[in-house]
Amino acid sequence: MSRGLIVVGVALLVLPTTVLAQGKGKGIRLWNLTSATISSFELSPAGKNEWGPNQTLNDKDKEVDHDERLRITGVEPGHYDAKVGYSGGKQCVARDIEIKADAVFSVSDKDLKDCNK
Repeated sequence: MSRGLIVVGVALLVLPTTVLAQGKGKGIRLWNLTSATISSFELSPAGKNEWGPNQTLNDKDKEVDHDERLRITGVEPGHYDAKVGYSGGKQCVARDIEIKADAVFSVSDKDLKDCNK
C-alpha cells in the first residue's frame, strides 16, 4: 500500500471525529433547580422588561422538569432577568442572572421573586 493511501485513509478516519467535536459545544443551558416543572422560560436583559421567546419550546416535551437542563438559544452572555412560568398560570421572576458562554446557569426556588398566585 502506498504511503499516500495510508495518509488519506487516516485523514478520512480522523476528519469525522474532528468535525463532530467542533459541533459538540453544549452552548448555554438552564438547570431547573426549582421544585416544579417549568412550562415557560423567557429572558430579558436585566432591568429592561423586553422578554424574548419562550425557551421551553427548545425542549422535546416543551417543559423543563426539576433537575432537567434546557438548551437556551438566541442569547448572548450577560446579565438577564428570567420570567419563569408554571402550569396553572403561576409566574415568577428571577432577577440579574449571570449567563456565561457555553455554561450552565441555574434557577432555584430561592431565586424566584414577584410571583403571582
